[in-house]
Amino acid sequence: MAGSPFGWIDEQDCLRRRAGLVRTLKPRPADSPLLDLASNDYLGLARHPEITGAAADAARVWGGGATGSRLVTGTTELHGELERELADFCGFESALVFSSGYAANLAAVTALAPHGSLIVSDAGNHASLIDGCRLARGTTQVVAHADPDAVRKALGTRTGPAVVVSDTVFSVDGDAAPLGGLADVCREHGAGLVVDDAHGLGVLGEGGRGAPHAAGLAGDPGVVVTVTLSKSFGSQGGAVLGSAQVIDHLVNAARTFIFDTGLAPAAVGAALAALRLLRREPERAARARAVATALHTRLTAEGLEAVRPDAAVVSVRAPSPERAVRWAADCREAGLAVGCFRPPSVPDGISRLRLTARADLTDQQIDRAVRVISETR
Repeated sequence: MAGSPFGWIDEQDCLRRRAGLVRTLKPRPADSPLLDLASNDYLGLARHPEITGAAADAARVWGGGATGSRLVTGTTELHGELERELADFCGFESALVFSSGYAANLAAVTALAPHGSLIVSDAGNHASLIDGCRLARGTTQVVAHADPDAVRKALGTRTGPAVVVSDTVFSVDGDAAPLGGLADVCREHGAGLVVDDAHGLGVLGEGGRGAPHAAGLAGDPGVVVTVTLSKSFGSQGGAVLGSAQVIDHLVNAARTFIFDTGLAPAAVGAALAALRLLRREPERAARARAVATALHTRLTAEGLEAVRPDAAVVSVRAPSPERAVRWAADCREAGLAVGCFRPPSVPDGISRLRLTARADLTDQQIDRAVRVISETR
């Protein structure tokens, strides 16, 4: 009799355990006592009463789900409001909302890289951009991290359409891409620029309008921006920002838009409320950056190796995957939740604690976080 068709999974599990790379789910309670430096709630809005109230109101008015794809029944008037206000806030002509930031990235890359095109992808890009490159019909060339000259060299080999794909702020170390340099190279070669501003929106730019806005690229017809609504906006979902030409093309060509159920009204309502709150309280963006800088300054003063943050992510190096897991667990036992990034999530193989600054953290909480991280190293 043949063996189990999934027997190979046990072998993979053994390899993961030997390498210290097993991942497990850890459900959190509704009211956790931990000081949270692990989530991506950069502006502290996920539990803000305006945001949760707007989510509840939207569910009562529009229902618990979108009920269908955006092209059938999944588009509500609320979706349209969010798209118009988001495009205006970030400085682009149009926007299109998706069920997740992951889906938005898959849509942008696959729909804008047809057969015969070249995709130039940064080596440090997020998995969603990498998967978009894999699914696209164009040919992908991976280039050195944050290196416009490497992009220029790659574009020099092309014969058809081309797009350059990059995060604006890289999720592992929190370093920013050289957007101005990338845009210049793209203009030289007539290439499009697709950037994922998941970690820039709400943190960088005037009042949190994002990294492309800060770089003077808002509204550039050759630039397409993807964002997530699940970080600074404390909600769920994603969006693509660009010219009306590009957005109309995505409506007709992006499979993760055409065949996916629309974003739930509660998430749309929450994101719209967060956007409006940020317009009223733009100082939240500067506070998130200030908290990140304070964390980095204090941690390095304690002798820890931390990457200088360009936005709200602070990365602290760990000596090994096993030590990173133990370090994060010790922090948790001491009342502090931190992220733990290990291979294969990190392309350079270096394990890290990943800390996320939040605009609502007090100076006392920053002191406490630094003390716990330093004492448990």
